[in-house]
Amino acid sequence: MSEESAKAGVDPAEVAKFEAMAAEWWDADGKFRPLHMMQPCRLGYAVDAIAATHGRDPRAKQPFEGLSLVDIGCGGGLLSEPMARLGATVTGVDPAEANIAVARLHAEQSGLDIAYRAARAEDLVAEGPRYDAVVTMEVVEHVPDPAGYIASCAALLAPGGVMVLSTISRSLKALALAKVGAEYLLRWLPVGTHDWNKFIMPEELTEMVAKAGLEPRDAVGFVYNPLSGEWHVSETDLSVNYAITAAKRSE
Repeated sequence: MSEESAKAGVDPAEVAKFEAMAAEWWDADGKFRPLHMMQPCRLGYAVDAIAATHGRDPRAKQPFEGLSLVDIGCGGGLLSEPMARLGATVTGVDPAEANIAVARLHAEQSGLDIAYRAARAEDLVAEGPRYDAVVTMEVVEHVPDPAGYIASCAALLAPGGVMVLSTISRSLKALALAKVGAEYLLRWLPVGTHDWNKFIMPEELTEMVAKAGLEPRDAVGFVYNPLSGEWHVSETDLSVNYAITAAKRSE
């Protein structure tokens, strides 16, 4: 991968890191265990945000029927698949070829029609498609130019569309829990998965979203309860994992 590609929104070292773990995407007890644990929480939030923006009932059998959605940094398809089951026409994009291979195989085995591509957000922007929803979860902390990356994701939204993105706050609490705790103590993640210096404060991410031409609408935290072993959405605690919803004005 060229230096130009890296500057545009892909860090070759980060891509290689996740390609090395690609075979474990669907192993709930493997290296992606934290994402599987957080899945009900982050999926529920994303579904509610998209449904609210487009006037859909999230309790319906296929509330996203007729909507187009792109999952940027889709990995093995952990979010792409449930979005397809909810009726959305889903495109999953990831720069790691190995991730896409795993995602395609799992979707095929699950009987789901998802358009997976080994590509970057910038590649899609150049091609011109626009989507009703963009989701990019746990990705922005791995790219070399977060503001440029968010601008590319925003450019993929159709008027009236919504973007849901999540990341980790650059706080001391996040350093203790998401870095030291998750990687060194609990061994939930391989050591080196995250770089605390690349974590982004909520106010910084909100500013990037606004500069990309979107209207920030909501920000929540994803909080882990060590007693129950479950995650929940918090309206007040954005100190570690958190998500932001932003919309593109209708023309």
